[in-house]
Amino acid sequence: MRRSLLALPAVLVITLITACGTTEPPASGEQDDGGGRSGEPVTVTDDRGETIELDGPAQDVVGLEWGLVENLVALGVMPTGVADVEGFRTWDTAVDLEDSVTDVGTRGEPSVDQIIELDPDLVVTTSDLPETIIGQLEDVGLPVLVLHGSDAADPLGHIDHTVEVLAQATGTVEEGEQLLADLDATIQDGRARLAAAGLDGAPFAMADGWQDGGSVSIRMFTDGAMLTALGEELGLRNAWEGDGDAVYGLQSTDVEGLTQLDEVHFFYIANDTAQPDPFVEGLGGNAVWNGLPFVQADQVHRLPDGIWMFGGPRSAEQYVDAVVDALA
Repeated sequence: MRRSLLALPAVLVITLITACGTTEPPASGEQDDGGGRSGEPVTVTDDRGETIELDGPAQDVVGLEWGLVENLVALGVMPTGVADVEGFRTWDTAVDLEDSVTDVGTRGEPSVDQIIELDPDLVVTTSDLPETIIGQLEDVGLPVLVLHGSDAADPLGHIDHTVEVLAQATGTVEEGEQLLADLDATIQDGRARLAAAGLDGAPFAMADGWQDGGSVSIRMFTDGAMLTALGEELGLRNAWEGDGDAVYGLQSTDVEGLTQLDEVHFFYIANDTAQPDPFVEGLGGNAVWNGLPFVQADQVHRLPDGIWMFGGPRSAEQYVDAVVDALA
């Protein structure tokens, strides 16, 4: 089972507090913005092992990866800048971005100049961003917090870790605790609903895909993927046998590779509504696809668009609800 409480890692400390894992209430005379964020200096350690020192909890934050942006908004911190705002609103509907948010370019190549112009308290990104760009931001004195996009060894633990670090950096620890508690409650409710429907232990597989011309590419979510781990927390059994990458737990395959699956519940996310559905239009006339046991059993489920497959607790809740609704 997932942790239901926010456990503060030892590497995260509040400057001037000697005991790790504790947060002291503001002393008299300290400034507080009314939202529980004191003005005392904050020190956090990111996934590079780098120490980031802030004059106080970060409030003007630029987010360069959608999962981190989602977490910031869920914690009550509206970013001042986001990489690819339009893409975020298409692919991650778990939270809403305000119109005031500045678009700072693409996730892979954000505009350093635009970020510098915003003069944020903190820039948050994942280790997927090229080190050269991270270095450019740090060279001008901007604090950059770098977290891994996921961890295939413990994808749900990584959700907790990411929320914890961002909550510490932004002074929103209580909000982080509630965010994780809400996810735990959603999982437990979904597990109970599936068990009541006699689906405890039911086999499933999770995929996404896209079509390029006449070719359909399929990406399977292995045991190390966040969405697969969530399905298993619901009491389902992952039927896909294969090893994914060490970060996101993803493995590429083709329609012939799907023949290893028997009569499972096959879930997929397409998201981009401007493109043909890769499994319906793309594979609809494919004899191998149409002969698969789960296709013949009508157990193919397209999940709603806008569920970000690499998001935080809010996206995870969307996914859990969608899976349970599809089955129960």
